[in-house]
Amino acid sequence: MPPNTTATSGDKPGKSGRKKGRKARLIVLVLVLAVIGGIAFGAYWSISTVRASFPQTKGSITLQGLSGPVTVKRDGNGIPQIYASTDADLFMAQGYVQAQDRFYEMDVRRHMTAGRLSEMFGKGQVKNDEFLRTLGWDRVAKEEYDTKLSDSTKKYLQAYSKGVNAYLAGKDGKDISLEYAALGFTNDYKPGQWTPVDSVSWLKAMAWDLRGNMQDEIDRALMTSRLGPQQIKDLYPDYPYSRNKAIVQEGQYDELTRTFQQSGSTSGSGASTGTGSSSASSSTGSALTSQLAGLYNVLDDVPTAVGVNGQGIGSNSWVVGGKYTITGKPLLANDPHLSASLPSVWYQMGLHCVTVSSKCQYDVTGYTFAGMPGVIIGHNADIAWGMTNSGVDVTDLYLEKLSGDGYLYNGKTKPFTTREETIKVAGGASKKIVVRQTADGMPLLSDRDDELVQVGKKASVDTAAPDRGDGYGIALRWTALDPGTTMDAVFAIDKASDWSEFRDAAAKFDVPSQNLVYADTKDNIGYTLPGRIPTRSSADDGSIPAPGWDSKYKWTGYIKQDELPYEYNPKSGYIVTANQAVVDKDKYPYTLTTDWGYGTRSQRITDLIESKIKDGGKISTDDMRQMQLDNSSEIAKLLVPKLLKINLDDKDVREAQKLLEGWDYTQDSDSAAAAYFNAVWRNILKLAFGNKLPKELRVKGQCLWVDKIDSTGPVDDDTKVRECGERDADQAQPDGGDRWFEVVRTLMEKPDSDWWKTPASGTRPKADNMDQLFRRALIDARWELTAKLGKDIDTWSWGRLHRLFLKNQTLGTDGPGFLKYVLNRGPWKLSGGEATVNATGWNAAGGYGVVWVPSMRMVVNLDDLDKSKWINLTGASGHAFSAHYTDQTGKWAAGELLPWSFSDKAVDKSTSDTLVLKP
Repeated sequence: MPPNTTATSGDKPGKSGRKKGRKARLIVLVLVLAVIGGIAFGAYWSISTVRASFPQTKGSITLQGLSGPVTVKRDGNGIPQIYASTDADLFMAQGYVQAQDRFYEMDVRRHMTAGRLSEMFGKGQVKNDEFLRTLGWDRVAKEEYDTKLSDSTKKYLQAYSKGVNAYLAGKDGKDISLEYAALGFTNDYKPGQWTPVDSVSWLKAMAWDLRGNMQDEIDRALMTSRLGPQQIKDLYPDYPYSRNKAIVQEGQYDELTRTFQQSGSTSGSGASTGTGSSSASSSTGSALTSQLAGLYNVLDDVPTAVGVNGQGIGSNSWVVGGKYTITGKPLLANDPHLSASLPSVWYQMGLHCVTVSSKCQYDVTGYTFAGMPGVIIGHNADIAWGMTNSGVDVTDLYLEKLSGDGYLYNGKTKPFTTREETIKVAGGASKKIVVRQTADGMPLLSDRDDELVQVGKKASVDTAAPDRGDGYGIALRWTALDPGTTMDAVFAIDKASDWSEFRDAAAKFDVPSQNLVYADTKDNIGYTLPGRIPTRSSADDGSIPAPGWDSKYKWTGYIKQDELPYEYNPKSGYIVTANQAVVDKDKYPYTLTTDWGYGTRSQRITDLIESKIKDGGKISTDDMRQMQLDNSSEIAKLLVPKLLKINLDDKDVREAQKLLEGWDYTQDSDSAAAAYFNAVWRNILKLAFGNKLPKELRVKGQCLWVDKIDSTGPVDDDTKVRECGERDADQAQPDGGDRWFEVVRTLMEKPDSDWWKTPASGTRPKADNMDQLFRRALIDARWELTAKLGKDIDTWSWGRLHRLFLKNQTLGTDGPGFLKYVLNRGPWKLSGGEATVNATGWNAAGGYGVVWVPSMRMVVNLDDLDKSKWINLTGASGHAFSAHYTDQTGKWAAGELLPWSFSDKAVDKSTSDTLVLKP
């Protein structure tokens, strides 16, 4: 055992334990046989190596630093419930237990947040580290820890770090995780001590993935190379407020609006695009297009923490008050939609004080992040809460006119502030770079694009700032680059006992801004929008990069917390958030964003609730689960009636078209109709829009003959050039999300629009109007699926196209083939789809594979918390051959939920393993 720890054996395993043991031995035997069968690593990766990192879950372990004994009870899925007598002991134990299951994941993510991935993985990560050092997450996190966080929060972070380090004490890498054994073949990396700043930095990664509309800013600017202002507007239609309800219908913002209307004030509202958008747009040219494309590529390469690099991220959360539930108390559901990772970004856990008192204040359970103390989403004995990304605009890109070693601002040249960063590289020489920032702290992101400038070649800070020559630099203004108090909010929410305490706690959750839904055991429900949300002048709406040389485009301040929308016990009896607009635009004086989700999921959830409660109906816990699994396609409801009216001559295409007759628009995994419709939808988007977008937005490697353009726009002489797409398949446009639902819905009222025109291709006919393009899409989809699934439509199914692969986010993605086989899992054939409540997202430009998923699902029963239900995408363990690596995935894919024990009695009944941590 490691120094400072002792262990005693626990009880002998029962029947279930023997089964798990046999399964583990079988898996290990398969691994060893594969290794012996010619893999070079075989001599090293023995059974003992694989099992060395498995956590001890029974008996006892002595940990220096505890003030009293702590009990860790794990259920049959390995989910831990921790019981302690002081706050410090509770969070120290949380750090120890999370490290037991997930330290490799924690270690990778802290290296990401600090821009130190190259220390683990070598020169292939240098570009990512350069960009992450430019953002400076760990620097901001340290300032946050030093100057912003409360003394109690620091105490908890220190205790958590002490627990992680107690686990690490005396262990070699191979004793911690299988991946370290693999890394040992290429470098001599050894894990270092955990620090409180490592935990705080994780919040910056979370905020980055949930940052809002920066991708849309870039896309709109890139579109100017091929599309005019009206065409771009067509692709970003107005939010359909009359059809898809905003979140807040009866909230506090009404009084605020009246005050503003009476005073005639619109200062800081950003309600008008004014001259800002046109000024910035007119200044974009080929040089800027190149810079923005390069910047996008850098953004795309940065590893995700909890999301999908800003594209397609969504979530569902809703709460129903007691008057509409079977129990007479609220029910609350949540399922955040994030990129699929292995292990899941979430870690289920309960944190319980043996006796809740001033010395030990917590009795909370839910979803945590490995690497950070506290519970992010879940419930305590009094309240429950869920989160969805609000999507408010908290990032702006600024075009900077570079001049020598400075930048132009209000007619004068101002110097950049600079700092030198040294990137250590496993197996190679270190690299020095220079980071440049404007006077107000905006990092110059364009310095990280090698096509434009040589960065960090000179050792001296005085001479290393590169000469950009002609063109604009691109700087980032982002709320998360200022120190904040989100870590304080996590602990405050975890112990809140009523709406007032919850609202006060939520106000500290400044970055990222989230939609928070609330319910309590006294039959109250609520919603609040916290966050540090900027205000802008009327010249700027934040929709495209703004001119940094003009001070009128600077942020004018932040919306006050008491002016942000919230809602408490609305007359409707329920609240739904699914990334739709927070408020109606004509009822609120501030522009929160120009890029809401378009409300397809939220309105479907609202309709499901309304249909259930009409005529006195009541909603059960299982009804909430069934709503989470709703596979209905809203775009299919709009398009299928039109598609069925298209006359087709080809009998094979007509055979496929008949699949849509009588289809209920449900995208079940075994549905042939769902497979064909989604193929038709993909081809409609490709023909009408995808082939007309600039190469920077299209799929990498897909090449087209297009009109030649120069610095002034398209060349009007019929000259064609071959252009190939530049984006990864899961990031390209049109992605097929509900923005594109709205684009198509709007253009269907203009059947002769130029968007519906497409040239002939081979034997495929040209289209001059909407019906002709739909006919072409029906034909193309038939033969696409013939190639993918075979000519016999009786063998088609949506699940054969729509598959989920779970990949280890480091060695399972970029490692050798054998490691990928060892670490990765899948595929699973999934139901659901894009902008569906069961949001198993796919990118229509790139293919049908699953890109993001409901990363967990939960339903909290506020009448009897032990009747709540939950599930994770993968399992509790990050160890590839643990029984709990992906033991929840099959149930998750089938739409099942697990029992969620909370009371002492329920936890004891569900406990399989008990470990005592002794001081």
